[in-house]
Amino acid sequence: MLRNMRKAGQTLVGKIIATVFFGALIVSFAIWGIGDIFRTTPASAVAEVGGTTITVDQVRNAYTNELQRLGRQFRTVISAEQARAFGLYQQVVSNLVTEAVMAEQAKQMGLSVSDTLVAASIMNNPTFKGADGQFNRALFDQALRNAGLSEAGFVQEQRSAMARLHLAEAVAGDITVPAAARDALHRFGSERRAASYLLLTPAMAGDIPAPTAEQLQTFYNERKSTFRAPEYRAVTVMALDAAALAKPDTVAEADARQAYEQQKAKYGTPERRTIQQITFPSQADAEAAAAKIKEGTAFEAVATERNVSPQDLELGTFTKTEMLDQAVADAAFALEQGAVSAPVAGRFGPVLVRVTQIQPEAVRPFEEVAAELRQEVARERAQGQIEKIHDEIEDLRAGAKPLADIAKEKGLTLIQVPAVEAGGLDKAGNPVNLPEKDAVVKAAFASDIGVDNEALRTATGYVWYDVTGIEAPREKNLDEVRDQVATQWHEDQVAQRLSEKANELFGRLEKGEAIEVVAQDAGAPVENAADLARNTAKDDLATEAVNRIFAVPVGKAGHAANGTDARAVFKVTSATVPPLITTTQAAQNAENQLRTGFGDDLISQYIAQVRQDLGVTINQQALRRATGGES
Repeated sequence: MLRNMRKAGQTLVGKIIATVFFGALIVSFAIWGIGDIFRTTPASAVAEVGGTTITVDQVRNAYTNELQRLGRQFRTVISAEQARAFGLYQQVVSNLVTEAVMAEQAKQMGLSVSDTLVAASIMNNPTFKGADGQFNRALFDQALRNAGLSEAGFVQEQRSAMARLHLAEAVAGDITVPAAARDALHRFGSERRAASYLLLTPAMAGDIPAPTAEQLQTFYNERKSTFRAPEYRAVTVMALDAAALAKPDTVAEADARQAYEQQKAKYGTPERRTIQQITFPSQADAEAAAAKIKEGTAFEAVATERNVSPQDLELGTFTKTEMLDQAVADAAFALEQGAVSAPVAGRFGPVLVRVTQIQPEAVRPFEEVAAELRQEVARERAQGQIEKIHDEIEDLRAGAKPLADIAKEKGLTLIQVPAVEAGGLDKAGNPVNLPEKDAVVKAAFASDIGVDNEALRTATGYVWYDVTGIEAPREKNLDEVRDQVATQWHEDQVAQRLSEKANELFGRLEKGEAIEVVAQDAGAPVENAADLARNTAKDDLATEAVNRIFAVPVGKAGHAANGTDARAVFKVTSATVPPLITTTQAAQNAENQLRTGFGDDLISQYIAQVRQDLGVTINQQALRRATGGES
């Protein structure tokens, strides 16, 4: 509808109608007595923290900076809808309020930072240092201009930030980690346990008759929310990238062959040759040696005369491109195996070379890889057209042209997904096939029907999407999910029987019966597991069963779910904890982890209390002005 209004507004008649319509609307506002909306000065404060005010401009600047940071991180433009889905404006306001709380408290406590410290922090900032490592005034001024800050404003912000930092360090800067906490963390991470256990499998639940209609209906009524259909959205998607634009048929054979020669090594193993070399002090000596070889003197004999050892005679095995001296490479790769070259003017003097072994190339022929090469060349050419075509598509979108028409005009593929839920699955539970699926689905669920969505920037191009339909979530009736309900009822019955059986066996173990006797009666073998660690599955014990073993004292029994359809009954046989050696790096890391955690908790509690004491008020109308978000 919005696109149709915009399209109509581009005509003369449309403009006249729009003028009359909005003129009447303005008059009606005046008649109904709300003309003051044009005269009232909007609120400029988003939040009040004690005596500190957080202005609309502060929130807007922080919000914009965070949008840009996220855009650089994800290499895309973050739309207002996506920002709201991320809860971005709440994070921005929360951070600004926290800074204001700390600044207000520092002010009330009379904390201040001297001009000398502020100046030193600015001059030592690496951002403002030149190539010589010294403070560069020009870089400093440029950074302030880019950030839209005055020098006085930046200095004041630095002073406030340093005061907040000093207050935070005073609260939680030097925390002593209690020995009990250090020992507890060490025990939690390094304790190892052993246990004897038996597994109850679904086969041990016995025969379970099919459910009656009444049982099935009752089971369904108690779990209706489990069988609820999620919200589905119909989405139309069009992707622009080099692969979509590439036209391999337009690549000439000469261009493809040139690419083949440049990338030949990519398609197999090039020819390699084992080469021997004798170096001579002059061209005349090299020519004399070559004449001797022609007369029948062995190559090795000439090398011996020149005092060249067998090791120095061997140059090595190379491909032609691996050889440093191009003249020697050309000569060596023109010889037959066993042949000796004429004197070659090498980089380090005249040489004679001999090829002792040839490993022929094993490269796929051009004809075999021609299609792949043409696709690659076409993709490289198309890469440079992406931004130009992107701008053309945006112009067409601004003219309210549907994606389907744009795709047809630009020769791009249009993908229409009739239904997808927020997890990226269709109604059959299968993943939908979409370019940049996760990003597109997330953005689609943050949008609405008829919204002009910004294109999503990808690593190789852009993706446009439109939401064309929304199917609200609903409860499925029993007839729709009868088979699914029957399956879950059966699984529930199996789990219930195994739980009852496990509880019975657990009771016998607690009374002192040997686990071997209990296992024999249950028809299950006894297994033993050693060196068990928390949160780690081992052998046929799942993670949840292992963690339950750590929750039971040594010598005691227990039982727990083991995977999706089995149950473990166990008895803990031992627990060991290695001694804590505080000088190791691992121990130091654990202590630092505890210190950081304690510090964060202290600061959070301190800020919460100060915030409560100072009082914080948020103006939702001003917040919406600053961020365009919803309160």
